Amino acid sequence: MVADTQVIQHFRPEEASFISEAQTWIATAGSQYRPYLTGFLNPRQLYILQTLVNAEDGLKIHANGGYPNAEQQRALIFPDYYTPQIDDFELQLLEIIYPTKFAKLHHSDILGTLANLGIDTSIFGDIITDGGIWQVIVAASMTAFFKTQVERIGKIKVHLSERSLTDALLPQVDWEQLPELVTSLRLDTVVAAAFNLSRNRAKGLVEAGNVRLNWMTNTHADTVLEADDMISVRHFGRVRLDTLNGKTRKDKLKIDLSVVRR
Repeated sequence: MVADTQVIQHFRPEEASFISEAQTWIATAGSQYRPYLTGFLNPRQLYILQTLVNAEDGLKIHANGGYPNAEQQRALIFPDYYTPQIDDFELQLLEIIYPTKFAKLHHSDILGTLANLGIDTSIFGDIITDGGIWQVIVAASMTAFFKTQVERIGKIKVHLSERSLTDALLPQVDWEQLPELVTSLRLDTVVAAAFNLSRNRAKGLVEAGNVRLNWMTNTHADTVLEADDMISVRHFGRVRLDTLNGKTRKDKLKIDLSVVRR
């Protein structure tokens, strides 16, 4: 199915392929009149899918990532007669067992190990920690695969143990609220403001492929941001553009950011 041009114009050009895929999922749920379960979606993808489903008569959508406020979630598209249950999302919590007294795990190492398994990243969701224990949410159908394939993370010997979703950790993310004045909503301008960088350095980071916008690498420094856009800058952290608050008398833009520094 080709994404409708009237739909695409409401989103960014690079999102057209996902919109097309999402429309196929919606068509499947509608034509077969049954629930359709997606893989793990990032918040931007989930927003797009919710927007598309909300425009359809007779269909609804719920999402679940295994614990409250999960970032990566599976979505269930279903006819309005259906009442979703937690089991419909087919989620499994795996805890990483390793020698905590002698080794230390890092999110990037765990993500790298999972990404290098040769599987689609939609098969696993959030990697969560309380500072010592590490867990990952995966598609239940792939539980045995993960348990047999993940034996080491870096040089650390590990094994994965199944846990109930009720045992999921509640990670604490310390977002710093940051009101800012900027000259524009360009990607490099907002990155510079969030991490107190020069405009040239921020532009260089973007053009070098070190910046992801809404979970996709973006090398265009002049991309204009919108409210709720999420930016990840390698080695610096993450920033979310929360609100646009108009202009000052000198024509600067007033914005609110949320920042997590690494």
